[in-house]
Amino acid sequence: MRMRRHIRERMTHQEQVSEALILSLFLAFSGGLQDAYTYMIRDHVFANGQTGNVVLMSAGFMEGNWKMGLRYLIPVLAFAAGIFLAEIIGTRYKWARLLHWRQGILLMEIGLMIGVGLLSREYNLLANCMVSFACALQVQTFRKVCGHAYASTMCIGNLRSGTEALSVYLRHRKKEDKDRAGYYFSVIAVFAVGAGTGGLLSGYFQEKTIWISCVILVLCFLLMELDRLEQEAKDYKE
Repeated sequence: MRMRRHIRERMTHQEQVSEALILSLFLAFSGGLQDAYTYMIRDHVFANGQTGNVVLMSAGFMEGNWKMGLRYLIPVLAFAAGIFLAEIIGTRYKWARLLHWRQGILLMEIGLMIGVGLLSREYNLLANCMVSFACALQVQTFRKVCGHAYASTMCIGNLRSGTEALSVYLRHRKKEDKDRAGYYFSVIAVFAVGAGTGGLLSGYFQEKTIWISCVILVLCFLLMELDRLEQEAKDYKE
């Protein structure tokens, strides 16, 4: 019983690390880069913004352009599959001791991004599905920044929450509302930088641009791993 409680305390600490601002900013940069990459390099498909894909899918089907409709429908389905899998992993392996389940998700995402960079444009549909699937894993797994719900791969929800927090702060002048607005707008700004970086570098590195996202995700994994090792060292001393 004592061991189980100890494990749960460590897992709770690791979950708090996953909500840290620095980790959220890294994830937002990666999310922005991925979205720009699939749009610029992979047939103008949005890996993260499934709303745009649904609009274009519907337009294609309504026009009788089945090829266009399917080109946008399949990434939407891949995104849904990623959400489904991440939820199962988070439930089934929540108390895993060897590796935190969120780190496992990061490793899966890194592997997918490496694979995408190896695909030529002849396989754009497969590449878009893989990126959409990976983005879904990320957005389902990392859902809070400093205790507040957010999305690391899209902006509309963050923009709504950030603007709401700013409005509340201007009325009541409470520090927590100002901080909350700052978290959201910081994530949006870094997402935009990531998207701009992805768009700019796509002209140089083409299909391999997505590997920059791999580097960022590796940094996220290492941040969580360093914290895990520090916690283990602390536990050992106690």
